[in-house]
Amino acid sequence: MRLTSARGIAATTTTLALLSGAVLALPGSAAHAADSLLSQGKTVTASSTENAGTTAALANDGNTATRWSSAASDQQWLQVDLGATATLSRIVLNWEAAYGKSYQLQTSDDGTTWTTVHTTTNGTGGVETVDVTGSGRYVRMNGITRGTGYGYSLWEFQVFGSTGATSPTCGTANAAQGRPTTASSTENAGTGAALATDGTTGTRWSSAASDPQWLQVDLGSVQQICRVVLNWEAAYGKSYQLQTSDDGATWTTVRTTTNGTGGTESLDVSGSGRYVRMNGQTRGTGYGYSLWEFQVNTGGGSVPPVQGGGDLGPNVIVFDPSTPNIQARLDQVFAQQESAQFGSGRYQFLFKPGTYNNLNAQIGFYTSISGLGLSPDDTTINGDVTVDAGWFNGNATQNFWRSAENLALSPVSGTDRWAVSQAAPFRRMHVKGGLNLAPNGYGWASGGYIADSRIDGQVGNYSQQQWYTRDSSIGGFSNGVWNQVFSGVQGAPAGGAFPNPPYTTLASTPVSREKPFLYLDGADYRVFVPAKRTNASGVSWGNGTPQGSSVPLSQFYVVKPGATAATINAALAQGLNLLFTPGVYHVDRTINVTRADTVVLGLGLATLVPDNGVTAMKVADVDGVRLAGFLIDAGPVNSATLLEVGPADSSADHGADPTTVQDVFVRIGGAGAGKATTAVVVNSDDAIIDHTWLWRADHGEGWGWETNRSDYGLVVNGDDVLATGLFVEHFNKYDVQWYGNNGRTVFFQNEKAYDAPNQAAVQNGSVQGYVAYKVGDNVTTHEGWGLGSYCYYNVDPTIRQDHGFEAPVRPGVRFHDLLVVSLGGNGQYNHVINDVGAPTSGTSTVPSVVVSYP
Repeated sequence: MRLTSARGIAATTTTLALLSGAVLALPGSAAHAADSLLSQGKTVTASSTENAGTTAALANDGNTATRWSSAASDQQWLQVDLGATATLSRIVLNWEAAYGKSYQLQTSDDGTTWTTVHTTTNGTGGVETVDVTGSGRYVRMNGITRGTGYGYSLWEFQVFGSTGATSPTCGTANAAQGRPTTASSTENAGTGAALATDGTTGTRWSSAASDPQWLQVDLGSVQQICRVVLNWEAAYGKSYQLQTSDDGATWTTVRTTTNGTGGTESLDVSGSGRYVRMNGQTRGTGYGYSLWEFQVNTGGGSVPPVQGGGDLGPNVIVFDPSTPNIQARLDQVFAQQESAQFGSGRYQFLFKPGTYNNLNAQIGFYTSISGLGLSPDDTTINGDVTVDAGWFNGNATQNFWRSAENLALSPVSGTDRWAVSQAAPFRRMHVKGGLNLAPNGYGWASGGYIADSRIDGQVGNYSQQQWYTRDSSIGGFSNGVWNQVFSGVQGAPAGGAFPNPPYTTLASTPVSREKPFLYLDGADYRVFVPAKRTNASGVSWGNGTPQGSSVPLSQFYVVKPGATAATINAALAQGLNLLFTPGVYHVDRTINVTRADTVVLGLGLATLVPDNGVTAMKVADVDGVRLAGFLIDAGPVNSATLLEVGPADSSADHGADPTTVQDVFVRIGGAGAGKATTAVVVNSDDAIIDHTWLWRADHGEGWGWETNRSDYGLVVNGDDVLATGLFVEHFNKYDVQWYGNNGRTVFFQNEKAYDAPNQAAVQNGSVQGYVAYKVGDNVTTHEGWGLGSYCYYNVDPTIRQDHGFEAPVRPGVRFHDLLVVSLGGNGQYNHVINDVGAPTSGTSTVPSVVVSYP
């Protein structure tokens, strides 16, 4: 956080003095008499924020004592969504001392393609009033060069103009009357919150005698708010905010008052929301806050609904068998993405049903390839879908973030190559031949995942250290390094001899449900949502039409880059599902999934970045939500969590229709500094976590023991939760903590944090090191199969871990085929689980194993 210096205090005083005159003069200026202030209270986003106290929304809250400020670098922007296309006449920039020397003012109809309406190379700071000619829904200050060593900072960003239509009349009906009303406190039983919205001035709400306090009303749907009337009892608010929210959690300030007068205050506002709140900051008396009535007037009816369906955007590339130059397009994207490990490019290849000849689709970072048939065999490539590691000198341990789904392959050589590591699923594929999981030259590779696939030939594991295959059919499996795990795989090698060979084999998967996928029904896109299977074995698609339901694209909000979290939440509130097209999405508020059976599906590793320390996504304690196919990338301001499945008090039974989390990946650091206390929390019962990689970065940019601090990877509080294919790595403390009963994990891969500076940094009381996988002391039933933890303390190779796994000693808590490994002697384990298992030693990288515990 930047503290205000003498420079800042002096400049702030000057700026406020300038602003005082500007705000009074501008709206009444004869030259602009017809202008309206369009931006106040509208959704605002920014390229970055300096800290949690200088967020984007503070630049258009109408309060000149709050500000947005960016990171201290050039090329930063702030943009406002006006909600509809408007004709613009004037933009006012009320700079804090940290101003823009060179910047552009730009407009856009879609938030993606921008038109510059004004360019300045000698910005002066203070209050700059710029006359402009142009139109657009989105308006942006695009900073090029800073005027100081700090970032860009705006007290207010004001856009004036007109919508080209008569402004809707503000209604006189009280939209708040009789609606559910809550408050931070009540003085006594006779002054409850609901009495402020009961339509009678003879009853009142009053709060406890302290600051701050609030009163809020739920209007039942998102509406345009044009006026709020506060009918105060003698105990009034001197300083307060009027705020709106779509979800009751994230609030936008539409008016700030610091000199409230009491009595009846009728306040014009401009904003939208389902919830409206008086947020009291300072009382006007020694009593609390007290309102006879809290009235909300709306204008223009409900906010126009978000439209479902539409095109899939520029980074979804669709082929049919007649498309010319398919190979050239595949090669073009691969050349861009082959080594772009932390780049912003995101791509999805979609192949319509049919046959494609002589193709080699090389798949790089953030690239997904999929067929558009209802069955993989509807779309055949006579050729290959290839991942190799030439970009990294034959080492495949960093071949992350890519996927192949729903295709049939006839490999040219008879064997396809898929040399990947984490976060690279191979789903719903039919390989009419063999599958080689190693890079050319058989260099290192570090684990991956196959599900719902048929490989007619042999799967060659070779150098893959660990691998998980679920609900598939294979012609055989060769080789193995540390832990190769199979559940529900027809043709899998026999288990029972672990660790020689290192195979763990379950005849079936206890519960599974395949990932939703996009397909074509004639000319129409639909999303197929597979049904739940119990004790499954083999593929789900092999015998006729697969079991499940089909949802038309018109029931999805097709999210494209530039979309705001407010619009995404509005779509969810309407009952739409979400289809994220490839791109990077900054969200300034939590995406709240509250409806049962909602599908949230990403294409091309669509990436959510939470700004200002918010949680990227929360799921209510409801049945059957499907989260699939996206990456959450922590932002520079610490988030308490990045993904929450169910609130803390979740207790509903979802056994018949569980929530699933599939190919949802989390990254903290690597693409830039990011922080989160905990990556993922699962509170809902019966949830299925099917293939996830939660990764605190150990390379790239913005990583270091404190730089990308994240103490905990996965925390499971729900009962009856199942994890199939769990990859969690490098967290500062516990990688997995499991507190719910009857939890099960089939396959776990872990590396402890490389960058621990010394033994003290990982000391857990009297215990040396935080374990990779901890089962809570109060848990009575838990079971795991094929779990491994590895250490590589290359900063201080003398660090020791007392054990990799920790669990209460109870008959109902059982583990099968556990191992710990010291990679080259960089750190050592004293035991495998609790005080059981031999210590690792030396530099030979030989696992210490426990076949059965207890």
